[in-house]
Amino acid sequence: MTSPNLPMGIFLFFQIVIGMLGNCSILCYYVTFLFSRKHLMPKDLIMEHLSFANCLSIISKGIPQILSDFGFKEFLDDIGCKLVMYIYRVTRGMSLYAMCLLSCFQAITISPSNSRWMMLKHRAVKYIGSSCLVNWFVHLLLNIITPVKVTVPTYSKNVTNMNSYGYCSWFAPRNMAIALYMFLLCFYDGLCLGLMACSSVYMVSILYKHKRQVKHIYTAQHFLKVSPEDRATQTILILVCTFIISYAISSIRVIFTTYSKVSVIWRVSIFIFLEICFPIFCPFVLISNIKCSFRLFLPFCGKS
Repeated sequence: MTSPNLPMGIFLFFQIVIGMLGNCSILCYYVTFLFSRKHLMPKDLIMEHLSFANCLSIISKGIPQILSDFGFKEFLDDIGCKLVMYIYRVTRGMSLYAMCLLSCFQAITISPSNSRWMMLKHRAVKYIGSSCLVNWFVHLLLNIITPVKVTVPTYSKNVTNMNSYGYCSWFAPRNMAIALYMFLLCFYDGLCLGLMACSSVYMVSILYKHKRQVKHIYTAQHFLKVSPEDRATQTILILVCTFIISYAISSIRVIFTTYSKVSVIWRVSIFIFLEICFPIFCPFVLISNIKCSFRLFLPFCGKS
């Protein structure tokens, strides 16, 4: 019998293939740098962690949803459900941290040389790698309760506070301990989103001031050549906007699945597709920023 969600599953499959190709290409690009004993810049190190988190996020969220849309049932046991949901929660938090770190670091990088932020830049460069590694462990601990709340799909109508994703079920007990735990996660996410927003506004103001200062130079030229710093800043601003939209959709999905009494799987599939748009869209924005050196690794990227 054909699954009613088959068209959505096929569409999601092609999107995930494209996203995995993009993220794996960036990872291979940076791994090639490491094997050639070349030193990665701090921004490249953040992008490496971001791409790795995106790959795991797509695998843990997209592939189970595709199998569910194709009509497969109970293809994950209890341990499998706990594992994929735990990996997704960890990588989602790591993507949030990496985007926050990337936007803040770029804001410091384009700051004027006489700014007090330049002193912070030299200190930040030393600890970016270690901070990324520490944050992986932080999210492993923050989401340690996730496996406890996840189980195999439950189809009984007598079970309360249970949300079905088609391939797994999420138990959402309403008590004070869970409320405090959710508040802690929301506070962390809100802090990162706030820092991203502030750094983005700061970068926009810097770019605007820079454009006004050199406007007379641009009018005397036949073409406008964007500097690498401006191009990198514009790329990060695009990623920040995309991430915030994806995060908002993710929050709407959580509210929808938690408080909606009607379980409509195809709506969940659409929400999940919109939710993973960022890890699918992200690598191609990054490739457009580093294509000058990336084309040596992937000739199909085209000429600058």
